[in-house]
Amino acid sequence: MEEKRTASGVAAMAAYYQRFDPAAYLQYNYTPPRADFERKDSIVPWKLACLHRAFNEGDVSGELLVDIGSGPTLYQVLSGCEVFSKVLLTDFLEVNREELKHWLQDDGGCNLDWTPYLQHVCKLEGRRRPSAWTEKAAKLRQVITDILPIDVHRPQPLAHDALPSAGADCLVSCFCLESVSPDLAAFTRALGHIGRLLRPGGHLLLIGALGESYYFGGPGVKIPVVPLTEAQVCDSLKESGYTLIRLEVYTLPQDMRVGVDDVTGVFFAKARKD
Repeated sequence: MEEKRTASGVAAMAAYYQRFDPAAYLQYNYTPPRADFERKDSIVPWKLACLHRAFNEGDVSGELLVDIGSGPTLYQVLSGCEVFSKVLLTDFLEVNREELKHWLQDDGGCNLDWTPYLQHVCKLEGRRRPSAWTEKAAKLRQVITDILPIDVHRPQPLAHDALPSAGADCLVSCFCLESVSPDLAAFTRALGHIGRLLRPGGHLLLIGALGESYYFGGPGVKIPVVPLTEAQVCDSLKESGYTLIRLEVYTLPQDMRVGVDDVTGVFFAKARKD
């Protein structure tokens, strides 16, 4: 009975996403004020700083980085592409995979200009040459090996031959698991599922929403979210076979609450697979 209820909950979540609009989602979340690179308290610069620090502390290394549930965004691999020689992007939705392909192929079909993001991460890295961001864009296009379908609710989320047998060296996942799970138990299970893609001792860099019960994935497309607490994130990681290295929390200023969700904060977790 429990399995049937879980399956119906997951199916209901998948149905919500059939109307997901990448262009609207990008406009809602990846333009000012949430992506204001002149403000230190803007949410996107905070996320980029967390990722930059985590990728450059010396313990995150290897060859293959896998982004779990990329959505229509690239910011989450802008630091990692300097550390890993192979980057694999993944998403459940074909519309999101198509959005990413537009950028990868540089065909002018993107719904967001990622230039300010590339420039900001170059500054974090101390690279201030005018050409630095174009070099980073070229590097990212060079190291992205594929953009694949994924289903985090399956015990084997990717096709069986998608990864080397040893697994990925690092996973990054941003605003995916809590946004596609019907409840906390499904979120925790999904953490365990993606952990099977990671080699023992490999790292997980996880960004997600705190206290969020819904967000808009397009005009009138209200998608339910598991409203997480910091303690629940820590417990779910431990239960799923990870050792937490660091948890950081960002609290949204009032003017970042722009009516496209009810999120109150964002967490960044750096963890290692046991």
